[in-house]
Amino acid sequence: MNINMAGNTPPIYIDTPLALIHTPKFKTGKDDPFTIEASHMALSHNSFIRGLNSIYQQAPRVQHPVDKSGFVGYCLAWIECVATHHHYEEIELFPNIDMAAGQKGLMDNAVHEHEAFCGGMEQMKKYLLDNDADFCSTELVAIMDSFKEPLHSHHKAEPDAIVALAKYSTPDKPIDILGIADAAGKKQVNLGFMFNTLPVFFLNMETVKFEDGIWHGVFPPLKGIAKTVMNKAVPMWHSGRWRFASCSPDGEAKQLAV
Repeated sequence: MNINMAGNTPPIYIDTPLALIHTPKFKTGKDDPFTIEASHMALSHNSFIRGLNSIYQQAPRVQHPVDKSGFVGYCLAWIECVATHHHYEEIELFPNIDMAAGQKGLMDNAVHEHEAFCGGMEQMKKYLLDNDADFCSTELVAIMDSFKEPLHSHHKAEPDAIVALAKYSTPDKPIDILGIADAAGKKQVNLGFMFNTLPVFFLNMETVKFEDGIWHGVFPPLKGIAKTVMNKAVPMWHSGRWRFASCSPDGEAKQLAV
């Protein structure tokens, strides 16, 4: 990890230690429903990747107790966001894909990939809850090192697995992959999740420059007042957490908090 510790001006966020992943649409130019849903998944995964990177980069620099308390809240929100995403994949998205295809276990590989890093994320959560603002950055980063590669491998592999589902969709038994995914996504969100967790997703979504800006204003699918509320009004709650995010409400990489 190459992070400049000198001086008092925090650096601009950079994509390290984990690299972002390109969307299937950007790689292939296709725009069928499976490619689009896989691309949405890749964009969501990139938000999780930026979240991890922002924690990894800032953990060694957080010094003041008030900052550390907010930072712990940010870390716990990131864990909750990623864990909830995978939970609803397993109980909603994947079973409904199987049901639509008339087959079982189409996304079993993804479930096994979840198992490879969920233990490390639980360890990170327990460590932060046990230590709160007294956490040691070296210990926190070491825990992240224990699961970051399996997490990244999963995030790279899963969009391609979604694209591959197209072969199971037939005129007689079509799979409405966009509808299935949309329904699963909506079930993740309640009022508590929106205020306590969801900003860590939206505020780690860089769309201005990523893939030449093709997703800016397209995904996440928020426009007008809804976008303003979600990106600017909601983060006023727990603002001490969200300032550690990697991106501005307008979808640009920003200067980190510390």
